[in-house]
Amino acid sequence: MKHVCFLLGASLVSLWVGCASTPVALAPVGPDPAGNKSMATDGGLQVFSSLVGRTEGDNPTWYQHTDYYVYDLRGRLVKRVKNNVGYYAEAPRRVILPAGRYLVKAQANDYLRVSVPVTIKRGQTTSVHLDDSWTFPGDAPKTKLVRLPNGSPVGWQAESTKDIGVN
Repeated sequence: MKHVCFLLGASLVSLWVGCASTPVALAPVGPDPAGNKSMATDGGLQVFSSLVGRTEGDNPTWYQHTDYYVYDLRGRLVKRVKNNVGYYAEAPRRVILPAGRYLVKAQANDYLRVSVPVTIKRGQTTSVHLDDSWTFPGDAPKTKLVRLPNGSPVGWQAESTKDIGVN
């Protein structure tokens, strides 16, 4: 019995350490190359992180996107994003950021943590889809997509960072 408890404990520790390992890192995601552009000096970010069910009393369960973090390229926290727009709303929050490059750390379906480099351009919104619900245009070149290791599309591959609109 003593050996069974030891083996069970060792197995659980191994499983826990495996789940807590390094987050999945992806290629840089940028705005839709054919998307809308405005004259705004800042850009937008919208992260469709993993959905989590919420309950309250006898009300039916509703789902919201999990919160996430935005870091600068030096690893400093820029923003913690409460990723909902209302108490019962499922849509993720759109945040405004100065043009530049950032690192988003969020939860994705089938993954505990994901690190996604993002490029924010003036007057455009970069969308990151980590909830497995994105259907991109059928005529879109598949080489322009960033994907999770399981093949799910996450967003548009970032174009050259020399033209992000930063002074």
